[in-house]
Amino acid sequence: MLATDLDGTLVGDKFSLMALLDFYGTRTYKVSLIYITGRHYQSALSLIAKENLPVPQVLITDVGTGIYTGDSLQQEMAWTEQLEQAWMPDKIDSVASQISGLVSQNLPIANRCSYFASDSAIVEVFRAELDKAGIPHKLIYSGGRDVDILPIGSGKGQALQYILDKYNLSEAKLLVAGDSGNDVEMLTMGFPSVIVGNAQPELLEQAEHPSIYRAQKKYAGGIHEAWSHFYTD
Repeated sequence: MLATDLDGTLVGDKFSLMALLDFYGTRTYKVSLIYITGRHYQSALSLIAKENLPVPQVLITDVGTGIYTGDSLQQEMAWTEQLEQAWMPDKIDSVASQISGLVSQNLPIANRCSYFASDSAIVEVFRAELDKAGIPHKLIYSGGRDVDILPIGSGKGQALQYILDKYNLSEAKLLVAGDSGNDVEMLTMGFPSVIVGNAQPELLEQAEHPSIYRAQKKYAGGIHEAWSHFYTD
């Protein structure tokens, strides 16, 4: 089973993507796919179509705040309802509007609040103000500019664990792949994981760990490299 980020990880180099998919197609086993992306649902579907990606068994969107499963990728309402219990997007936006240098990304969704920040100092002011206001949240800063405020209990790692638990998949052979700061949580769960060769600086700064493979190759080539490292036919 491959649980992978899309932009900058699985997607980014067509030749290495084709090579990886061809490799999986020639295995004696079937590799199930879980896509875990920061994109919202419609944007993720557009990318899947544009890049001619295989339709996954599970699509996790919005940095782990949306989960879609099955042949028609239907929303996992139990996950959505669980996250909504302590979610305060209007209050978060109100706090954000008072912070200079923080710009809303104006996404067509309500299950996360996303902003652009020009530097980390602004992010820390935002974090402090949210804490001061007593607003339950998870803050993720990645790529040196993207600030995502998520409901408590969400995130890429939490969403992946939800799927593994729900479908009794924790013993499956799994590779987790990512390239940026919002992938840290899922890469550090203890499963075989890969940081692809083109990863963002904040991910390259992560501590060494036996379960995390640092690929030399970029994008899907790094996934292919790590799969061969962890799993031999």
